[in-house]
Amino acid sequence: MTDALKRLSEEGVAIWLDDLSRKRITSGNLAELIDQQHVVGVTTNPTIFQKAISQGDGYDQQLSDLAARKVTVEEAIRMITTADVRDAADILRPVFDATGGKDGRVSIEVDPRLAHNEKATVAEAKQLAWLVDRPNTLIKIPATMAGLPAISSTIGLGISVNVTLIFSIERYRAVMDGYLSGLEKAKERGLDLSKIHSVASFFVSRVDTEVDKRLDEIGTEEAKALRGKAAIANARLAYQAYEEVFSSDRWNALEKAGANKQRPLWASTGVKDPAYSDTMYVTELVAPNTVNTMPEATLEATEDHGEIRGNTIAGTYEQARADLDALEKLGISYDDVVRVLEEEGVEKFEASWNDLLKSTQAELERLAPSEG
Repeated sequence: MTDALKRLSEEGVAIWLDDLSRKRITSGNLAELIDQQHVVGVTTNPTIFQKAISQGDGYDQQLSDLAARKVTVEEAIRMITTADVRDAADILRPVFDATGGKDGRVSIEVDPRLAHNEKATVAEAKQLAWLVDRPNTLIKIPATMAGLPAISSTIGLGISVNVTLIFSIERYRAVMDGYLSGLEKAKERGLDLSKIHSVASFFVSRVDTEVDKRLDEIGTEEAKALRGKAAIANARLAYQAYEEVFSSDRWNALEKAGANKQRPLWASTGVKDPAYSDTMYVTELVAPNTVNTMPEATLEATEDHGEIRGNTIAGTYEQARADLDALEKLGISYDDVVRVLEEEGVEKFEASWNDLLKSTQAELERLAPSEG
């Protein structure tokens, strides 16, 4: 084993696990990952919970109790998922305390069917924060157009947020603007800004999946040479935007009032194409004050053979811009790519949520007590 994960942490990258299940909590596996593999946070989404609930019998006792009470399937899902998040938050509490609230965080997502409804998203965020009732929770809100004002309103209430499904630099700038607006609202309310934290989940691998598909359709040598470059270029330019926003006068005023920077979080970092190194979305995106949320396979690959070469974002902006410009010259529209990815991202989470509803309903029926 290398000490790549330790070096990654020392470079200022917080390692979060992109997975959670009751088995991971009760078996001691999560505590082990924190203790031995430098994991300092956890992210969840509807797909992760759907997989966890439909596999194994870890949820049978709770589902049986919920079935006996005849709760709705939506309520059952909320009870199950918030219980897991609460337990994971308790396991991560020492990290939270040691880092002054920066890490030791667990994310839980609002119902993705509300992605285009601002008021319902804020109401759901408040409800989830109340249900989990742990200071080290992050409420995940997608960065759709309706999501942006919801993010600002939620931050303004003093609730910490993980903004998810960010694909474009323009949308990322709008997310950062929404975060600053939220902090300004919180400040007007007299809230303690030092207690409010946020990360912005900028998606990586899906960009290459979509762009590479279009490059393969073009099929020229020039197109082939650009495969696997779009996602890293896009993320690096997002970090450039982060550096600009969080050195602005507007930010400096909030920082003086105790505010925390909203860290960029690299999401979707599992490599989909076997032609690429299975650690490239980790090793090529090393920079201070970032988070990389990894599926367990990526975490293990990084630990086993990841080459951590210091900061791999500094000094790359010119090349990153050139790579994205080269795609435009080939007729691959950046704006169209990110639009397709956002639409697909919301659809995928909605589909997973619907699968979660179906599998939970089936479990409730299987475990329902017989009448009489």
